[in-house]
Amino acid sequence: MTLQKHTVEKIGGTSMSRLDELRDTLLIGNRKGAELYNRVFVVSAFGGITDLLLEHKKTGEAGVYELFANDESAHGWHDALTRVSEEMVAAHEAVLDQPGDRTQASEFVRERIEGARSCLIDLQRLCSYGHFRLSDHMAVTRELLAGLGEAHSAFVAALTLQRAGVNARFVDLSGWRDENEYTLEERIAAGFADVDIASELPIVTGYAQCSEGLMREYDRGYSEVTFSNIAAQTEAAEAIIHKEFHLSSTDPKLVGEDAVRKLGHTNYDVADQLSNLGMEAIHPNAAKILRRAGIPLRVTNAFDPDDPGTLIDEEPAENAAVEIVTGLPVTALELFEQDMVGVKGYDSKVLEVLARHKVRIVSKATNANTITHYLDASRKALRRVERDLTAHFPNAELRLTRLALVAVIGRSLEGLHSVERGLAALREGDVGVRAVQHVPGSVDVQFVVPEDACDTAIKLLHGAFVEAPERKAPQLAA
Repeated sequence: MTLQKHTVEKIGGTSMSRLDELRDTLLIGNRKGAELYNRVFVVSAFGGITDLLLEHKKTGEAGVYELFANDESAHGWHDALTRVSEEMVAAHEAVLDQPGDRTQASEFVRERIEGARSCLIDLQRLCSYGHFRLSDHMAVTRELLAGLGEAHSAFVAALTLQRAGVNARFVDLSGWRDENEYTLEERIAAGFADVDIASELPIVTGYAQCSEGLMREYDRGYSEVTFSNIAAQTEAAEAIIHKEFHLSSTDPKLVGEDAVRKLGHTNYDVADQLSNLGMEAIHPNAAKILRRAGIPLRVTNAFDPDDPGTLIDEEPAENAAVEIVTGLPVTALELFEQDMVGVKGYDSKVLEVLARHKVRIVSKATNANTITHYLDASRKALRRVERDLTAHFPNAELRLTRLALVAVIGRSLEGLHSVERGLAALREGDVGVRAVQHVPGSVDVQFVVPEDACDTAIKLLHGAFVEAPERKAPQLAA
């Protein structure tokens, strides 16, 4: 692999579904000759494909993986895999112009899908014997299925660019029919072993098969972890994530396009807080890899290639300011126990139960008798948590309340009177505040409000801090 000053760039699934547009702007545009190279593109599966392969990310609707794991309807997973094949073909036919390219892509889909089908049939047959348990192989099965989507999109993207005269190269890290056992570092090194970044444009699968098991550790965040590891391992000058929108001060659908501001520049501390509140600029583990490698991250709008987007690095803010306002519906889990004061072990047990049921903690607060965790989890998981905690603390009062956590975030909030101004803005807008949390020196102030007031609170706080930043801290009534 020839290492030169280069960028490693990531394209998400929704953007990939508009590959023909990206070809004429982001991927090629006005570039010619050497300008086309010294870039590496890591791609996600076409929009919706991974949902069909695994499960729907938002609704939880079963995909091939879930149907295979449960096998409730004899050949349900067979039908689901056939649907994946049909959707893959539809996706590449929408972006490939030439019949020959469509045929190549369809043959690629057929070979991968039918290969996976044969593998799953053999696995079911093997596990029909008492010595083998299907549950022992489900993690690997999930990885196998996930890799199908990225392999398809990367192959199609390379085909598209080759047709346009670019020396593009399909780099398949999915481990398809590979008998070797690689760590992630070794997998990346093998994939790039003879790649010349200066004269080739690598199109790389967002999934990388490795002994660590990316999905076991990061689940659906695996593509950004692959992307960040490639950037770190190849010593990229910059890592770039191309999204369908600019990273802005809040959701423009809430406050209007004219009211939002593009961030332009922020740091990894802010990016971490955005991830914590479900507004991911990048997966937190991926950000950690880039941060340790000293590689800045740029987040751009894939369909506005002339705009530099937002740079995320380690630089402090020149001036104190709220950069973004966002919110997340949460469930407040309150554990009240009169005898808690002075007794150790309550918090550790709660954390143990939450970890066991894979419930994500967004924030927490404690006092002498109460521990409150603000959680982002399904009702099913919360019911299990409630059952276990009730059994362990039979004398405690346990309460689950649906709320929203709305935060104002900035690299520096020093001297902004964020708590006072935020409370005043919410009061003026008739939004009741259940709690306020601000750790001195942190990059955010969190306001806990009723769930149905989330959008209103975001609008009010954005108006106070972003649209009218010169406003002085108002005096609160006694």
